[in-house]
This record gives sequence, C-alpha cells and structure tokens, in this order.
Amino acid sequence: MQQGDPRLIRAWTMYDWANSAYSLTITSAIFPIYYLAITTVDGTDQVLATYGIPATSLQSYTLSAGFLLVAAIAPLLSGIADHRGNKKNYLKFFCYLGALCCAGLYFFTFASLWYGLVLFMLACVGFSGSLIFYDAYLPEIAAPKDHDRVSARGYAMGYIGSVLLLVINLAMVMQPAWFGIPDRAGLPARIAFVTVGLWWAGWAQITFRHLPRAQVAPEARKNTLSSGYSELRKVWREMLGLQSLRRFLMAFFVLNMGVQTVMYLAVTYAKQEIKEADGTPIADSGLIISILLIQLVAALGAMVFVRLSKRLGNIAALLIGLAVWTGICLAAWSIVSTQAFYVLAACVGLVMGGTQAISRSTYAKLLPATADHASYFSFYDVSFYLATVLGTLAFGAVNQLTGDLRNTIIAIGTFFVLGAVLLLRVPRDERIARAGGAQR
Repeated sequence: MQQGDPRLIRAWTMYDWANSAYSLTITSAIFPIYYLAITTVDGTDQVLATYGIPATSLQSYTLSAGFLLVAAIAPLLSGIADHRGNKKNYLKFFCYLGALCCAGLYFFTFASLWYGLVLFMLACVGFSGSLIFYDAYLPEIAAPKDHDRVSARGYAMGYIGSVLLLVINLAMVMQPAWFGIPDRAGLPARIAFVTVGLWWAGWAQITFRHLPRAQVAPEARKNTLSSGYSELRKVWREMLGLQSLRRFLMAFFVLNMGVQTVMYLAVTYAKQEIKEADGTPIADSGLIISILLIQLVAALGAMVFVRLSKRLGNIAALLIGLAVWTGICLAAWSIVSTQAFYVLAACVGLVMGGTQAISRSTYAKLLPATADHASYFSFYDVSFYLATVLGTLAFGAVNQLTGDLRNTIIAIGTFFVLGAVLLLRVPRDERIARAGGAQR
C-alpha cells in the first residue's frame, strides 16, 4: 500500500460518502421524526403510557445499547483484524449489517415497536463497527503531514453525499406523488429507509474494490480469540507509556460525550422544545431544513478547522471548537423560536465537522511507529463509543428523571467544558514531537 496515492485516498473517502446517509437520514433526520410520529397520538406519548418510559428516552437508551455492544467487541475484533490482515472483511461485514438493518426499517410501525428498535440498534452497530476498520486505514493511506487534510476530506465527502440523498428523501416524504408513492401510513419515510441501505452498500463497493487486503502476519496464531486479547493487552501496555496519547484520549472521551449526543438527539430535542411563531411545534420541514444547513456548513467547517490546525496547531483548534460548542449550549438552553434555531444549527455545523475531523487526525499523529493500526484505533473507537453510550444515557436519564428536555443541555455543556480542561493537560512538548511539529 503506497501512502499518498490519490486513487486510494479517493476510494477511502467514498466510504464516508456511503455511510453518512445512515448518520443523517436514520439518526438525525427522517427516522427521529417518523419515530415521534408513530409513538405520539393526539399529543399523548404512547410509549410512556404503555411502558412507563418516555419515547425520547427509549430512543436514547436504544442508541446507548448499540454503542455499548460495539465498544464491547471493538478491541477483540480490531486485534484479530490486525493480526490476521483482514480489516477489509470486517469493514464489509459491518457495512452490510448496517445497510440491511436500515432497509429492514421499512417494516417498522408502532405495532412492531421492539422489532424496529432492535433494527435501529443493529444499524448503529453496523455503522459504528465499520468505522473501527475504516479509521484504521488513515495512517496507512496518508503520511502524517496529510492526516488533517485527508481526515477532513473524508468528513466533507460524507456531509455532501448524505445531503444529496436526504434531498431526494425529503422530496419523497414531502411530495410522494412525484415518485408514485401513496401518502399513507408513513410509507414515504419507510421507503426512504430502504434507499439508505441501498446507498450505503452500493457506494461502499468503490471503497471495497480499491482498498487492499493487508498481508497476514506470519506469526498468526490459530486461536483467533486469544490472539485478539493478546493484541489488546500489548497495545494497552504500550499506551501506558504514551502520556500525550493517553491524555488526549481522556479529553476526547469527554468532549465526544457532548458532540455525539448533540448529533444523535438534536432533532428529538428540537421537535419538543422549538416553536413556530404561532406556538406550535417546529414543522418537520423546518427540522429537515436545519439538518441540511448543518450538513452543508459542516463540510465547510471541516476545511476551516484544517486551516486553523495548520496555523495554530491541533490542540488549539480543538479548544476553539470546544469554546464554540459551549456557547452553543448556553444559547440552546434559552432559545425557543425557529429563526434562532436555524442560526444555532449553522453554528453546530461549523464546529461539528471540524472537531470530529481534527480529533481523528490528531490521534493518528500521536500514534507511535506501529503496524497495529486497527488495534490502536480500537482504543480511539472504544473511547468514541463509550462516550456516546454515556452521553446518550445521560440525555435519556436527565429527561426521564426531571421531565424537562432543557435540563439535558446543562449536562451536555458540562462535557464540553471538562473536555477543554483535559485538553490543556496534553503535554505541549510531546505534542510538538509526536504531531510532527504542528504546535508552535
């Protein structure tokens, strides 16, 4: 595998183009709106009435369960993948799992609530599990000096590709007659779920065609389970001596609790707390517009943060992003109008793409010289997923215990402040040495 090969980098970024349809249509846009529609009748929460749990909290807990499952299996699978040289096979497996589950949501109605939630959870597992092996290719396809640029390019491709499909899905939901779809029983939304599965699995073929299969390690053991745990123990011991990497992961863990909770549950929050001028809840079309705004600005934001990282360094760029995130939380706690929400959505887009892209590339820069990229990235991804588990769990618990979604903003803002404090603890001298002199 040759680092810096433009064709290989293009193929790698196409997986962001493919899988981001899930993160936008399923987790952020159409699924949350559809879920609230089928679980609410005449303003009454049917999930709360039937099971004693608010529908929004149950959705949050389902996401938590999916991310917890991924976090539990990630170290084992990534260690096996590095040891046996088959990262691409695992990437394919999780891709197809997620795509099939998205398509299976076509059959989701309130009568099949638990079936739908299980598929929702498994789609999350497919998406998150595939990223473990996708991210692990970054230090292999790009030189350290290009990590920021290539990482941001992947995120930008994802934002643009997902917006294209969402526009089609939005037209399908708002004007089903254009597509010859009967406007009944949420059918347009359920067909949109099928298009996500087809888009995801279809575009991923470009990535699968060009990413090479790694060579199997000559010392590969027959017992793949024990070899996976062996790799995990080895990486853990090595990380104990890498202060910058260890402290960065601590900061990333906390800040990601906030970022991912906003990404996955912002629509759920807005649907209940943001009002139109006449006092009615924000229209579904308004929610979709805000999500499109976030995605389009996020593609720009990823590139802006690349420039910031080149000028100020990665940690400084992330600290700027966290300051903006904190300001967003302060504003979100008090706003009610749709106009203010649109402005806030644009601000979220600006920092969402940037903080994610720079976090991934900063970690890649801080890695020691090693061939076990999947094993090292499993720690990054486990931190990512456990943070998402705790963030979404906190969202659901605060809502359930207090009965007020606005209280969840306080918890999210606290994550960003604490994340900034922990980032400041990353040793400056080691940042310079390991990140290739990015800090000055």
